[in-house]
Amino acid sequence: MERQTAIAIEHIKKVFKHKNASGKAALKTAVDDLNLEIKKGEIFGLLGPNGAGKTTTIRMLTMLTQPTEGKIMYGGYDTAKDSKAIKAMIGVVPQHINFDQDLTVGENMQLHGRLQHMEPKWREKRIKEMLEYVELEDCVNDGIRSLSGGMKRRLLIVRALMHEPQILFLDEPTVALDPQVRHRIWDLISQLREKGVTVVLTTHYIEEAQTLCDRVAIMNKGHLIALDTPQALQRRVGEYVAEWMGNGTRQLKFFSTSEGARKFAYALGHEGILARKANLEDVFVELTGRKVI
Repeated sequence: MERQTAIAIEHIKKVFKHKNASGKAALKTAVDDLNLEIKKGEIFGLLGPNGAGKTTTIRMLTMLTQPTEGKIMYGGYDTAKDSKAIKAMIGVVPQHINFDQDLTVGENMQLHGRLQHMEPKWREKRIKEMLEYVELEDCVNDGIRSLSGGMKRRLLIVRALMHEPQILFLDEPTVALDPQVRHRIWDLISQLREKGVTVVLTTHYIEEAQTLCDRVAIMNKGHLIALDTPQALQRRVGEYVAEWMGNGTRQLKFFSTSEGARKFAYALGHEGILARKANLEDVFVELTGRKVI
């Protein structure tokens, strides 16, 4: 069954004023004629190298800035006209830790609930549920400074879920975490999909997008250059790859079969050449010419 649309992005464009290389006032287009549909209940990944426009796109989706042109619709709500209604529908997990360091875990959750105009009984119920969900119930009276990095990340996510948003934005949710904690966050994100929450994820970890996302959009220089499932994107360039170092850079050649990749590697006879199955990072480099940094 076809999923309903959670967010419709129609011909959005964002132009900023800036100073060019000569120091003169100029205009810079960060996002140019972007069209997207994000489906209800999917984990949607937004990838792109620095300067691709993904951060600007997320800022427009979360109404921190308005498009220069085009519109963004959440169901029947327009971000330009119905920001209050939309803010009740979404939760935002920022990349940077932004708790009040002078408050306890419980007090930070209380503050967020009050800002979301949650009724006291509902607020107390959700704080208890959310802290239990990420196994932080014993930390309710602890100061934020006493938490580990992984605990803070889990707390950021459930704070954004307190008011039961339909859509959750995650900006680099596992940055600087060790692999074990990262996988625990992945499990938490996957559970949200099972609960019907739409998740929009930006990440510099390509493995994260490949593991979690139902679909991935790749942006480069303000334009959408690819949109599909991770598996379909891999098939688009070739499911197998020969990889070697040449002229000081990583060289890739794609093939539809493993046999083709192995034969090429053998014929090239280059020391250190590797024939293997392609991954989403290979696709990204092939399409953008750059790594995610």
